[in-house]
Amino acid sequence: MRSIEGANALMSGQSLKWQTRISFLLFCLLGTVSGQIRYSIPEEMKPGLFVGDIAKDLGLDVKRLVSGRARLVIDGSKQYVELNRNKGHLVVKERIDREQLCGQKTPCSFGLEILLENPLEFFSVTVEIQDINDHAPVFSKKEINLETSESAPIGTIFHLDAAYDPDVGLNSLQSYSLKPTDNFSLKQHSRNDGSRYAEMVLQAPLDREKHKEHVLVLTAVDGGDPPRSGTVKVHITVLDVNDNVPAFTEPLYKASVLENTPIGALITKISATDEDEGHNGNVSYSFTNVEDAQQVFEVDARTGEIRLAGILDYETTQHYEMNLQAKDSGGLAGTSKLVIDVLDVNDNAPVITMTSFSGKIQEDSPPGTVVALISVQDLDSGKNGKVNLNIDPNVPFTIKPSPRKYYTLVSDALLDRERVSSFNLTLTASDEGTPSLSSKKTVFLEITDINDNAPLFSKGEYRAHVIENNSPGVSVLTLQATDADKGQNARIAYYLIDGEVSGSSASTYFSINSDNGVLFAVRSFDYEQMKEFKIQVRAQDGGSPPLSSNATVVINVQDQNDNAPQVLYPVQTGGSVVAEMVPRSADVGYLVAKVVAVDVDSGQNAWLSYKLQKATDRALFEVGAQNGEIRTVRQVTEKDAVKQKLTVVVEDNGQPSRSATVNINVAVADSFPEVLSEFTDFTHDKDYNDNLTFYLVLALAVVSFLFVTCLVVIISVKIYRWRQSRMYYQSSLPIIPYYPPRYADSVGTGTLQHVYNYEVYRTTDSRKNDVKYVGPSCQSLVSVDAAGTETLPKEAQYNDGSERNSTLTIPLCMKKSDGEERETFTGCLKSKLL
Repeated sequence: MRSIEGANALMSGQSLKWQTRISFLLFCLLGTVSGQIRYSIPEEMKPGLFVGDIAKDLGLDVKRLVSGRARLVIDGSKQYVELNRNKGHLVVKERIDREQLCGQKTPCSFGLEILLENPLEFFSVTVEIQDINDHAPVFSKKEINLETSESAPIGTIFHLDAAYDPDVGLNSLQSYSLKPTDNFSLKQHSRNDGSRYAEMVLQAPLDREKHKEHVLVLTAVDGGDPPRSGTVKVHITVLDVNDNVPAFTEPLYKASVLENTPIGALITKISATDEDEGHNGNVSYSFTNVEDAQQVFEVDARTGEIRLAGILDYETTQHYEMNLQAKDSGGLAGTSKLVIDVLDVNDNAPVITMTSFSGKIQEDSPPGTVVALISVQDLDSGKNGKVNLNIDPNVPFTIKPSPRKYYTLVSDALLDRERVSSFNLTLTASDEGTPSLSSKKTVFLEITDINDNAPLFSKGEYRAHVIENNSPGVSVLTLQATDADKGQNARIAYYLIDGEVSGSSASTYFSINSDNGVLFAVRSFDYEQMKEFKIQVRAQDGGSPPLSSNATVVINVQDQNDNAPQVLYPVQTGGSVVAEMVPRSADVGYLVAKVVAVDVDSGQNAWLSYKLQKATDRALFEVGAQNGEIRTVRQVTEKDAVKQKLTVVVEDNGQPSRSATVNINVAVADSFPEVLSEFTDFTHDKDYNDNLTFYLVLALAVVSFLFVTCLVVIISVKIYRWRQSRMYYQSSLPIIPYYPPRYADSVGTGTLQHVYNYEVYRTTDSRKNDVKYVGPSCQSLVSVDAAGTETLPKEAQYNDGSERNSTLTIPLCMKKSDGEERETFTGCLKSKLL
């Protein structure tokens, strides 16, 4: 234990020396072939210590390391070094144990790749780990127990367990020493692999009676500076006489085994003979100085059969060398060697690793663009470890080999995302073993979009319709454009190209929703002012720079029946009298006049039809429904009135229809003077007809009022007369008859008959020949004066035109008949014309 502690102390001191001499151990650039560099550093360096100036050794600018996002790709799971991109230095990241990394393998190194992007570049770096003397030789046992016969001859060899030192080179085990050396001496040997072992040789006879046990100290020393050592005690027990040593049949046994041989399989068989008989001739077999091999192989101590006890792996160990011992019961032993070679079988399929792969490539990337860096590893050797990497055919990519079993995936054709947006690439790695093993890896590669496609409208010109008198903001048309790109490059915005439409900006008439392409009317349109609009619309994507395309939109304004027909002839004015003259000799179909009208609407809204609405004599005239011509439908007669008034309606064909009326005065006469006398009151009649409805209603109301009033008066008079008659019948006064002059009795002896009715006629208007009838004068209201006469007012007109009052006096006469006294009323007419 003290020796081990001393060795550890020496190891610490040696580590300090290595750090002070680190500049001597670094090899900045051992190879420059194909961009490879090599560094050499000692193991057990502290993290952060300098390994090499990558930027300088590769001829790169430090800015390139930063812009290219330089990073390390290291074989294996541990990353012992790291890259300082800001300085371009390679430094230690974690402690490196050479023995853990490589074991006894020498030289010990690991590889890494320095990967740069934009563009993709990589450089190979090999870091060799130099061994330091950080391990002391160690024996597997604390004590070595040996037995020997006292009769063992001088020169008898005793195999001793070898010490194990994981260091390599000068730092590994170099020599053994033995103390004391009174009876035994030490003999050292080297194997083919450079390892050392010691044999103890008897140099003086043994005397069991003097010393039945010998205790020696075996020391193993390495070649480090300072050296480290390990010790073990050797206990030798002296046995009674056994003077024959077992001897192996072969001084060297050789065997080979496939690495996939199952556990328990027989590898070989060894044999030794002992000339002694009985108990001293029984031989047992064992391994010596093979700590590692004892975990993989086992020997039958009785039969000497050697079988496989563990798993073989050619990639780990290709060769085993073991010491054999045949020992009899007396303690004598014979030795031999066994060499077992492990044969490789193709039991490892290649492993594909995507060392650098972003999964994306732009569609405008030129052929030869590096897409990925691929690592392929096969743990087998020889042809079994030689690998070929292939990719599926019919894809625009290929595989190119690179140093140290690396491959690059590059494009070999132009890409178009709009035709193929992604690829599922299948990589196949196969070795050259028999049978060949292979592995596949499928990777998804997305083609990223660039803005190389402009938005496209489905057609170059769109047509839409909008009805006039529309509401502002009404949707006219939805435009739709498509873009073969993706994402922001396919995000389309719509714009109205603000050109000039009828002297005004297009934006004063229309607007468009930039998101969905809906075209709106900004104002209400009038077909009669503007029948068609032609505007330009642009669809623009969101790429950088943006792409766009234009389309023409033609909007037709559809007519509505919002205008009534307008009569051009005859012209209707308020003060003038328009009349057409028809001679009385006109034949059937005589063209009286033609109504000319127009409608500013279009289509069926402007289709006009004419019809006769009113006429003084409907049987005399007719109007052409399509041409507005007024013609006679029969022969004009003398009975037809001179003055004829026609009302013609002009109506369009809209829904609902609109109309206009025109009044035409027609004179049926042969000469103009005759017409003039009849048509002097046209203006009056026109005014009269205009207010005809009002006058009719007013007359109806007046007549109704007068009717009710008369009814009340008549009833009142009837009641009044009935009461008067009752009063006359009941009176007791004497009746004195009075006969006025010229009175005639009931027999008609007078000048006039008893009953006589006058009818008085007079004209109602001096300008007309019509007369109005006035009822008999006896039906008028009468007034009785004090003299007993009825007075009836009457207007008389003299030749001079003056009017005077005339009075009609009717005396009241009393008459007795048959001796009875009665009151009788005899109307005695007395008229006097003043």
